[in-house]
Amino acid sequence: MATLRELRDRIKSVNSTKKITKAQELIATSKITKAQARVTASQPYADEITRVIQRLASASSLEHPMLDTESNASRAAILVITSDRGMCGGYNHNVLKKTAELRKRLEGEGKEVALYVAGSKGLTYYNFRGEDIKGAWSGFSQDPVYKGTHDLRRHLIEGFEAGDDGTAQWREGLTAAEGQEVAGFGELHVVYTKFESMLTQTPQAIRMLPIETRINEEPLGTGEDMLSDGPEPATAEVEFEPDPDQLLAALLPQYVSRSLFALMLEAAASESAARRTAMSAATDNATALVNDLSRVANQLRQAKITQEISEIVGGVDALADSGESD
Repeated sequence: MATLRELRDRIKSVNSTKKITKAQELIATSKITKAQARVTASQPYADEITRVIQRLASASSLEHPMLDTESNASRAAILVITSDRGMCGGYNHNVLKKTAELRKRLEGEGKEVALYVAGSKGLTYYNFRGEDIKGAWSGFSQDPVYKGTHDLRRHLIEGFEAGDDGTAQWREGLTAAEGQEVAGFGELHVVYTKFESMLTQTPQAIRMLPIETRINEEPLGTGEDMLSDGPEPATAEVEFEPDPDQLLAALLPQYVSRSLFALMLEAAASESAARRTAMSAATDNATALVNDLSRVANQLRQAKITQEISEIVGGVDALADSGESD
């Protein structure tokens, strides 16, 4: 059994760790609020560019590769968004597990998979296992900056535009030698963590490119007679300048770039939420451990005091017996 001194040293050590986990919990809580605010602030632009893209797509006859839903790609890229730091529970494990499932499915379809990683933890994971990584970027997982993620976003767009048989120019973060052309790909998938709530974050694997287009079929509304209005007001016909084909070709890469950045913002909020949950649990565990150790230490201290009292009483009795014998 541990001595009283060892128990007190351990209690002191656990209390020091508890201060660290509590501080990390508070920091993560503040970062969640900031990340959610950034996601909310970017939403109006996202909604507006989506509406513009929809109008352009309906008015354009352009067959853009980013809208080719029946893609027969032989090479697929996967962007894995992980964290730069640990202490966030199963956040990275869940993302990497989801990536392994997606990779297995794509390889089962006969596609060659190219891995791109955002976050130091994902890079360390794949390097340890000797995986071939085409590109890696880090340093912004908790606070993504649009300018700081430029090379990542631009390469993924340029790589898709190059296609299976083409090449894209070298950019910062790619593992190829500087100036060397990098092979393109026909599909782009992203694995990230979706922010559901402060307690729930779900790993998601989505196909970013080609964009999955949806056709909404709306029922034709007719009035009660020839002069009555239908249920929906008529929409004005919009004239685009320059023509819709040019606008769509110019805006689609910006739309994809913004979508990639939005996923990074959501992943940042999920990372902070996961870290807050993990640090809160660690703080609670530290409190429980301190209570248990304190209880054992108090029992030892009480036993020691009882023993000392017994020894004193025994000594007094021995002295009294010796005096009576004299």
